[in-house]
Amino acid sequence: MDNSSYEPSFILAGYGQIDEMKYFYFSIVFLLYIITISANGVLISIICKEKSLHEPMFIFLCSLAVNGVLGSTALSPSLLVNLISNSHEISKAACLMQIFCLHTYCICELMILAVMGYDRFVSICHPLTYHTIINTSTVYKLSLMSWLFPFVSMAAFTISTAELPLCGKIIEKVYCDNYSVMRLACTDVIIYNIFGLIATFISLTPPLVLIIYSYVKIIKVCLKASKESQAKALTTCSPHLVTLLNFFASMGFEVIQSRFNMKHVPNAARVMLSVYFLIFPPLFNPIIYGVKTQKIKICLKKIIFNIKINPND
Repeated sequence: MDNSSYEPSFILAGYGQIDEMKYFYFSIVFLLYIITISANGVLISIICKEKSLHEPMFIFLCSLAVNGVLGSTALSPSLLVNLISNSHEISKAACLMQIFCLHTYCICELMILAVMGYDRFVSICHPLTYHTIINTSTVYKLSLMSWLFPFVSMAAFTISTAELPLCGKIIEKVYCDNYSVMRLACTDVIIYNIFGLIATFISLTPPLVLIIYSYVKIIKVCLKASKESQAKALTTCSPHLVTLLNFFASMGFEVIQSRFNMKHVPNAARVMLSVYFLIFPPLFNPIIYGVKTQKIKICLKKIIFNIKINPND
């Protein structure tokens, strides 16, 4: 039997040191997951129901909420099952599916945030031609691109990972990611690394450039505007900026946790850093926009008020 022939499954070793508090962690993750699904579900429902919110910014926000639900669902149910299970084994097929879903979520999140930044740029810098530039056709194209490109690129990426011959099955995390699986390869993965770097560059550079370009232009316009206009621009952009900072911070935690030696850090802290980008951005995004966006607050109050006065509806 060939030494590189292994049963198509992996062991998620990240759960090894949290058995004593597994029910406590299970309760926390379950509560956060329910809140995430509920908060995003409410936001999606409000945007779909209220015609006053059928505007480009809120359509993009709805896409962000849907992506948050998908990203959270790609991790949390698996996390919950493994927390209370004595076996932390995951099949190769399930592992590859998780890799595809989690990486697609990340790229999609960044692209939607880039599109939302561009929308804010046009709104602030070109208010008179906003509806001409960000028309229905543009909204559909930008939304389709935000979903289709991550899906296609990560499908190709995951297929290339699936073809690697593996000589190990221990993944030192609580979920599967592409980097961890590639480290188990029997062969030299330099070609795959080059392909991965190119794919990462293509996936990350355009949205990052668009975000930077949009905010540079916004800052230039604001510096020449009145204080009232500056305050209005800040109010308009603050939810997006907070969401961006939260997302980049979470991705920074993941890069540090994955690429550097973190054995001196307590296991619970390492686990939290590794799952932050999949638990907290989807949790905080609807809360940030719900608190900071006046139209959403008004619509939410309106729905609650109607429920109170029409309990039989």
